[in-house]
Amino acid sequence: MKNAKGWTLVELLIVVTMFGILTLSVSSMFSHIWQFYRLTWAQKELQEETRVIMELITKNLRNGISDSIVIDRYDDTQPYYSRVSFYTINGHRVSYYQIDRKLYQKIDGNLKILSKNITYFAITLPKSYEQNIVSVALTLEKNVYELKKKALHMASEKVMIMN
Repeated sequence: MKNAKGWTLVELLIVVTMFGILTLSVSSMFSHIWQFYRLTWAQKELQEETRVIMELITKNLRNGISDSIVIDRYDDTQPYYSRVSFYTINGHRVSYYQIDRKLYQKIDGNLKILSKNITYFAITLPKSYEQNIVSVALTLEKNVYELKKKALHMASEKVMIMN
């Protein structure tokens, strides 16, 4: 049997073992790549959503009338400083408030949901003696995968009300 061609049982076992190890390591690598992609995608979406919300709120606050600003809460179940209402120089009544995980914008009775990912929204006056400077802070959170969440907090320390 010196000229016998083929594979021995030991050679086949070695190849099968090496193939199994390679398959496990590649699948684990793809799993980590997928998790990283989902985490990065969630971070990008949260950044875009937060930036749009902050731009909208600060734009309307800058056009607000400082004497008309009221900071309170929607109802007793919501945290303090989670609603702001004011009039703009164009005469529009504007409100922003949080109920559970949703952030609402109300302009002259027209209601719009700005976010369904809000976990924290606060409007404060950083200096009690300056009614024309407002601080806005919000935190958005999104489920990514398997009990993993991604959160983003953004704050604008000084929004100057121009009127």
